[in-house]
Amino acid sequence: MAAETLKREQIAQKLADKHELSKKQSVEIVNDVIEITTQALKSGVQVKFPGLGTFKVKDRNARTAINPRTGEKVDVPAKRVPRFTAAKELKLAVMK
Repeated sequence: MAAETLKREQIAQKLADKHELSKKQSVEIVNDVIEITTQALKSGVQVKFPGLGTFKVKDRNARTAINPRTGEKVDVPAKRVPRFTAAKELKLAVMK
């Protein structure tokens, strides 16, 4: 059974319906939240949404990996990656 996907446009439509906004206004709000979250993470600031979770950036060290097909060793550079930790309320809601 394939999982359904709730997309940005659908979220914007639900916001528009719930708060009596135009679809254009709600799309702008959703885009702004995404942009603000992205900029904060780029700056190294974590973003908390109570009841949803926390977004933060984690630094990964450089490492040597092995290509499973060829067995060849490959150097993987250090990088920064986004991480999401679900809030307790979200975890409980999903379990029910």
